Amino acid sequence: MAVDDDLFEKMRVELRRGSLVLAVLGALREERYGYTLRQSLEEAGLPIDEGALYPLLRRLEAQGLLTSEWREDAKRTKRFYRLSSVGVETLAQLLGEWNAISESILRLTEKDK
Repeated sequence: MAVDDDLFEKMRVELRRGSLVLAVLGALREERYGYTLRQSLEEAGLPIDEGALYPLLRRLEAQGLLTSEWREDAKRTKRFYRLSSVGVETLAQLLGEWNAISESILRLTEKDK
């Protein structure tokens, strides 16, 4: 039985959505502006459209996980983002949860081999 491409794509998008939150938090341990954040995610194999990235950044900031400030850089005004202290703690907790989930999935899928 072949995998339904449409179903797979929907499930892949759902899986990536949560993963991108963790990736963005991890990448923002170092201060970045939107374009360089997007580049670093793409280089790591997690491309994200601007139309998805900026709303995500605004939501994470509203949740208190990020701080941002406008600054001039290379004669242009850019918004720089970084983790807040709550964001640092939340990232650590989420990474622990991610690792536990990953280990559980590996145990479950290795049983079938």
